[in-house]
Amino acid sequence: MCGIIGVVATTPVNQLLYDGLMVLQHRGQDAAGIATAEGNTFHMHKGPGLVRDVFRTRNMRALPGNWGIGHCRYPTAGSAWNFAEAQPFYVNSPFGIMLAHNGNLTNAPTLKEQMFVQDRRHVNTNSDSEVLLNVLAHELAAAAPGIRLDAAAVFKAVDGVHRRVKGAYAVVAMIAGVGLVAFRDPYGIRPLVLGRNVTEAGTEWMVASESVAMDTQGFEVVGDVAPGEAIFIDLERNLSRAACGPQVTPAPCIFEYVYLARPDSVLDGISVYETRLNMGEKLAAKVRETIDPTQIDVVIPIPDSSRPSAMQLAEALGIPYREGFVKNRYIGRTFIMPGQATRKKSVRQKLNTVTQEFKGKRVMLVDDSIVRGTTSREIVEMARAAGALKVYFASASPPVRFPNVYGIDMPTRGELIATGRTDAEIAEVIGADALVYQDLAAMKESVTQCNPAVTRFDASCFDGIYVTGDIDAAYLDGVEQSRGKHDSKKISEDDSNESQQVELTVVATASDL
Repeated sequence: MCGIIGVVATTPVNQLLYDGLMVLQHRGQDAAGIATAEGNTFHMHKGPGLVRDVFRTRNMRALPGNWGIGHCRYPTAGSAWNFAEAQPFYVNSPFGIMLAHNGNLTNAPTLKEQMFVQDRRHVNTNSDSEVLLNVLAHELAAAAPGIRLDAAAVFKAVDGVHRRVKGAYAVVAMIAGVGLVAFRDPYGIRPLVLGRNVTEAGTEWMVASESVAMDTQGFEVVGDVAPGEAIFIDLERNLSRAACGPQVTPAPCIFEYVYLARPDSVLDGISVYETRLNMGEKLAAKVRETIDPTQIDVVIPIPDSSRPSAMQLAEALGIPYREGFVKNRYIGRTFIMPGQATRKKSVRQKLNTVTQEFKGKRVMLVDDSIVRGTTSREIVEMARAAGALKVYFASASPPVRFPNVYGIDMPTRGELIATGRTDAEIAEVIGADALVYQDLAAMKESVTQCNPAVTRFDASCFDGIYVTGDIDAAYLDGVEQSRGKHDSKKISEDDSNESQQVELTVVATASDL
């Protein structure tokens, strides 16, 4: 899970990109980068940390140009922070390309070998995003009719990418002197939204991981980049779009609606907030089957993403809703913090109890999901320490029993609290008096209600069904082994990379010829 944004405007875009990344910060907190362009000249700055920490005034001044892309990084498939893997990535041939990517390629090792053996390209890092960049570069070289590119050639190249690459990917890329291209994998696993802003000087375009990046900057949401679709915007801001690659049944990631996306976003025509209300309504029905509602005095959400579900559950059950936890908003999301010890330590730094909402009460805590269980266990202990008589726990999503390989950092089966355990055993581990999980069918229905046209989802972390059809036990074993190696290097890398940042100015001259 990362945040990506691309803008083609009539005025300098550095501030638009920065502000867009700020509202997409929840999608990645490890690193941030912005690349802009003036004709054939690229400018880039990137580094570790939050957007606000990576970019200073001097960095913003060094990012001129009316078009550009941005990225906030969250390491996937178990990779620890590595400075060399901060995005955007750059390759100088052909034409000069900058690329930012959200997702995870499932055939990256095979592609990396092909890059060397067949395409004679060197991939310098272990990042699948750099692999994707080189695949795109190779396909652009093959599709170009000469020394210049047009929309038809760009779409032909993206079609080639779709046919070679497997996994989840939403991409924004700049081609020097040519324009901006954005595309999404044929299953549409990771989101990508298109917006426009009509000005006196002309129409401006934005593509981003979530619609909230447009809402907050005055852009009108046009719609989603369709699964398998490519969008090309030239330097005169003319937009072209085309369906590319094999035609398959779209299957967006359902965890976007459960947890990842901001509630004020609309993805694939589906309001994230509304889906969470629906999940709360259906979870209330499941609670009635498990716990006598008269035995619950108060419903308390675990902030922030569970609030809509908790409010709707409380209303449906006729139980008071209260805010029992106060959140320190200057602590990162523990789900995406690398390392179990770091996550556990940060829970109590992030949340504090409002004692009077717990003391002498039978409380139902509502969360959007339970992944590793570390946060859940700590929160149950906090509720008891605040004086709760009973602590019931409800999850707005089903048990997470399987690894996710499409860009969410929960690949190790041993880390998932639900793997190999019954609901009762999970309740015992987290210390709850009772535990209620949402049913898988009910969760899917909660999303489909908002857009009946979307009927299939990637719900692999819940049901173990991988929509791309190329995941087996051997693949999962390899991911877990790789994760162990990366985790063992984490501490030293944190120290050595803390202050590293990079700025780049490069002139790509091929399209001038």
